[in-house]
Parts: sequence; C-alpha cells; structure tokens
Amino acid sequence: MNESKENNYSVGWYRVPLPKELRRELNARSDVKGFMQAGGYLGLMFLSGLGVFLVWQNLSWPWLIPALFIHGTICSFQINAVHELVHGTVFKTKWLNTLFVHFFAFFGWINHRFFWASHTEHHKYTLHDPHDMEVVLPIKFSLSGFMKGAFINIPGIQWKLKRDFKTACGMWNNDWEKQLCEGQKRRHAICNWSRILIGGHLLIAVVSIYFGLWIVPIIVSLNFAYGGALLFFLNNTQHVGLQDHTTDFRLNSRTFYTNPVFRFLYWNMNYHIEHHMYASVPCYNLSKLHEAIKSELPPTPNGLIQTWFHIIGVLYRQQEEPGYQYEPKIPESEFRKAV
Repeated sequence: MNESKENNYSVGWYRVPLPKELRRELNARSDVKGFMQAGGYLGLMFLSGLGVFLVWQNLSWPWLIPALFIHGTICSFQINAVHELVHGTVFKTKWLNTLFVHFFAFFGWINHRFFWASHTEHHKYTLHDPHDMEVVLPIKFSLSGFMKGAFINIPGIQWKLKRDFKTACGMWNNDWEKQLCEGQKRRHAICNWSRILIGGHLLIAVVSIYFGLWIVPIIVSLNFAYGGALLFFLNNTQHVGLQDHTTDFRLNSRTFYTNPVFRFLYWNMNYHIEHHMYASVPCYNLSKLHEAIKSELPPTPNGLIQTWFHIIGVLYRQQEEPGYQYEPKIPESEFRKAV
C-alpha cells in the first residue's frame, strides 16, 4: 500500500483565491486549442523528422548533425506533451487526450502509466518526501551530465532499455516504483506498456534495417537520446534550489517568462507555480492564470538567462552552505492581511 495513504498524510496547500466565474473560465478545455498545441507540436516533430530523412537521402553525412540536433531538440519535449495529456486537460474530448498521450508516450519511449502514478503523488505532496519521490531536493547538476543529455545521451539509452526490460518482466527499478506499483491494479498496465515499447521499437528497428533504412530507428525510436540541451534548461527550472516541506507552491515552484517558441515547446510549463496551484487549468490558459494572480506571486524572472543566473547563484551557495534553500519573496496581499 502507498505509504502516504497508509499514514493519511495530507498537505494543506495555500492557493491564491480566484472568483468562481474566472476559475470556470480558466478551467475550460478546448479541442481547437488542444489541436493547436498537440497537433502543432506533432507537426513540428513530423517536419523535423522528414527533414532528417531528406538530408540523409540527399546530402553528405555532416549535414545530418544539425538536422538531428533540431529533431532531437523538438522531440525531447515529448515528456512535456505526455505530462499535459495525462492531466487530461489538453482536449475537451477525453478520447483525444488518450489518443495523443499514447502516441507521444510511444515515440518518446515514456511509460505514461507509471509517470501518471508518480506525478499524481508529486502534485498532492510536492517536495514532501517520502510521499513525493518524483522530485527530491537538493537537486545537483554536473557539466558531464549536461553534456551527455545535450548532445548524445548514451547512458540515457542504456537506462531506458534497462528500466523497461525490468518493468516488462514485472520487476521494479527502485523503492519509489515498488511503492507505487506493487500490489496495485495499475501494475499490469505499467508492465504491459513497457512490453509494447520494447516490442514496438524492436519491430521498427528490424523492418527498417531489413529495407536499408537505418536512419528510421534513429529518427523514430532514439529521438529522446540527442539534442536535449534546451529541454535541460527549461525543465530543470521547476523546483531546483527552492523550499521543500512547505505548504505554499510559491515557495517550492518557479515561474519565469520566456519567448513564444520556447513556451510552445515547453507546453507553457514555465508557469509552474500556476500549474501546481491550479492543476486543472489547461496549459494554454496558464498565462491568463498568471495575469490573474501575479500580484501575489514572487518576482518573475524574465528569460532563461536571468532565471539560470539566479539558479546558479543558489546552487553555488548550497555548495558553500549545505541545507540552504532559497525563499522567494511573497507580496503581502489584501486577502492575506484580512486573514
């Protein structure tokens, strides 16, 4: 049994109050907006993959390097696509969420069924270990780790293969997986999806190599393994250096501004405080939510450079002062004064 449930552990989260009508408006899901986000992202994946294939067919091999880097950069954000789709907020029509999440989970080599089991706990108990073990502070980075993920992530390929082979055989890779899956109904679905991943991508590889199209598995099955630099800089802003075991998402999550292209690829997760505070709001409405509550949010960094300048400063201080966590400055609102 999940330990958090067994102990009846709960977190009394503070959320910036919203008028009911505004909250209803922000929670509204749209198939049109969903297709603009999910369909547009899928279109970018297809075009970049087609570009790699055409370069492979018609140009010399050095041209493959930038073509693959662009394709990998785009495809690395499939984890964010899966993240939004398992929340069930992208499309108004439920089966469209299901259809797209299966597509991105397969081609991104992601076990979306385990991801949702883990991510549910992450939202309920954000940074309250051991109830949330999806993200545990402090988070540390290394130059070698960044370089592997940014260009060709061979360890990442090995890790995914090892993980899914174990899962396909009904074994778990760590205590967190065992805690969430052992004895649970979701166990069979999680194991079966790993089997589908292995079998499906193996079939793609065999057929492609048989017809002399060795580039196809690189485009389709290994797109997660190269070009991850931008994903690193965007995804790793979410909680690093902030407060754990707090009841305020403004202290444990980070929102920052970035350009429209990055926001699109990142599925608007730069509005991360807003996403945690109101997880039912679709990604394409998070900017509106931000505008509605920004007077009660900490100062919002403008761009990745400013955001990472701050993060690096916090990480450096954590090296000098183990246990240090940055505490964002929260404005004093009229609502909080009244309380």
